[in-house]
Amino acid sequence: MPHISDALLDQIRARFAQVDNCPEQGSRIFFENAGGALTLNSVVETSARYAAIPDNQGRDNPGSHELVRVINKAKDDMRVFMNAPGGQFFAGESGTELLFRLIMNACLGTAEGGTVLGSTLEHPATRSASARWAGVARQKHVLIPHNDTTGTIMADAYARAVSPDTVVATIVHTSPVTGMGVDVAACAAAIREVAPECFIIVDGIQHAAHGRIDLTAYSVDGYVISPYKMFSRHGYGLAWISDRLTKLPHNSLIDGPADNWEMGTRDTGSYATLSDVVNYLEWLGGEVSDATDRRAKFVAAGEAIHAHEKALTDAMIFGTGNLPGLAEMEGVTILGGPDNPAREGLVSLTVDGVPSVEVVKRLNEQGIRTHLRKADHYSGNILTPLDMDSCVRVSMCHYNSIGEVAKFLGVMKEITG
Repeated sequence: MPHISDALLDQIRARFAQVDNCPEQGSRIFFENAGGALTLNSVVETSARYAAIPDNQGRDNPGSHELVRVINKAKDDMRVFMNAPGGQFFAGESGTELLFRLIMNACLGTAEGGTVLGSTLEHPATRSASARWAGVARQKHVLIPHNDTTGTIMADAYARAVSPDTVVATIVHTSPVTGMGVDVAACAAAIREVAPECFIIVDGIQHAAHGRIDLTAYSVDGYVISPYKMFSRHGYGLAWISDRLTKLPHNSLIDGPADNWEMGTRDTGSYATLSDVVNYLEWLGGEVSDATDRRAKFVAAGEAIHAHEKALTDAMIFGTGNLPGLAEMEGVTILGGPDNPAREGLVSLTVDGVPSVEVVKRLNEQGIRTHLRKADHYSGNILTPLDMDSCVRVSMCHYNSIGEVAKFLGVMKEITG
């Protein structure tokens, strides 16, 4: 398994903006990566450079030609990174907006009376879009209950629920509340076994920062990310759609290109920053492996990210040095249980007798940034069945360190003491 050494971690951290310092708070540890990962310094520089350019794409001048080249390069970069030889990539307003658009077109483009299948694990972006557009398209919306104990959903749950009339299905790649990953390839295979023509759309927003995406292996029709959660910046989302989904009727300009799903002129800088992210992951893959092939470097980077994040969550749950982990602390409950192989860099917890809002506040006072998840429209689907009104979400990325985890555990020891 490729490994991130302490020396390499220093190099990694040097590539990110505000890695240990907030302009408002000063020195701080950033454990709020699921809310939006740190931004690469190269992304900040690229964004500023492109913000100054007045030219549009599609004109016959050198400035415009360069913009088109940059966009095409970014799409090619994402094709290799996500292993997507077919289909197309395009940018939209946000990950949520793109999920709505993909699901809308899939529902409207399939048979009335069919079934739209999803799970209770999913973020409201997919659940809300499926509920709305299944209703408009006169289809039945079915939600499969996820496993409350493990905080994830398995392929056999899809296998039991799918029917030959399932026309659209949604899968969340990783839960932003429990932090547990889902075996997308296995779930998609279970769906295709019974409904081979089903349009399968994946919410990859929470998963993307963890680096392991392989669209060829998944056999799905749509995959959406929010680049601000993958080391880029706010203001846009990115979707991949299969050739099959591309051809469905969709909003477009009369007499415009038939396969175009983009609405209006996009920001070239957003595409350019995707190339920055891909370049970074290629560099990381080269540092942790001897790979020379570009795709192999991305795979190595993903494996190293996964291994490092597992080391971080293991330290947080089971302890590090002489500090006890969360599993040993009195009154701490860990969502999904302490020993869960589906975990991806995230630990959600509650403390008996201390409201989660208070835990987040006390951690923040000690310079440790976490997040409160309440049983609202975002997280009620996960928390309400567990009889929890809220939880503390501690989300890490591969640029976080064991030392930062140790500081967190020191404060948690005081809070639970």
